[in-house]
Amino acid sequence: MNRKRIERALGRFLFVFASKLPESTSPVNFGAKRFRALCGRLIMKSCGENVNIEKGTFFASDTCLGNKSGIGAFSIISNTTVIGNNVMMARECIINPSNHKMDDISRPMNQQGFEPVRPVIIDDDVWIGSRAIILPGVHIYRGGVAAGAVVTQDVPEYAIVGGVPARIIRFRNKSKIIEGE
Repeated sequence: MNRKRIERALGRFLFVFASKLPESTSPVNFGAKRFRALCGRLIMKSCGENVNIEKGTFFASDTCLGNKSGIGAFSIISNTTVIGNNVMMARECIINPSNHKMDDISRPMNQQGFEPVRPVIIDDDVWIGSRAIILPGVHIYRGGVAAGAVVTQDVPEYAIVGGVPARIIRFRNKSKIIEGE
């Protein structure tokens, strides 16, 4: 067994306990933020400095998390996801770079397997609101995702998107709301 596999196994074992510790904002958190960050460094493909991985999260081992970024409590990050620096993620977000196949109508969908993984990329300086869902192949440039949004396509630089499916609400560097687009 190579060293990284051993580190990941140890990290996953420790994270079982770390993920149950109080949230980092709790007055009594027993060093949970530092402990979960240590586990993240053991498990993830890459994990930056001063990260915040909150209580109850799940993340795949091929996740990359940048410096000063956070994963919100009870969030799920599956498969290949790259998260840049200074990214804020609220509670219960879901990032899922894979999907079921469903093209063959002669067979049930649960017997068709999965589409190839399409990585999700989140650039630096992004805010993702609570319960946002980000689907396969999406690239979020510097910007924001409103709470509850379902992001099905790329988010342009400095755009704030919201809704189901997500659409541009406005741009961070402009106060005007986009209507009818």
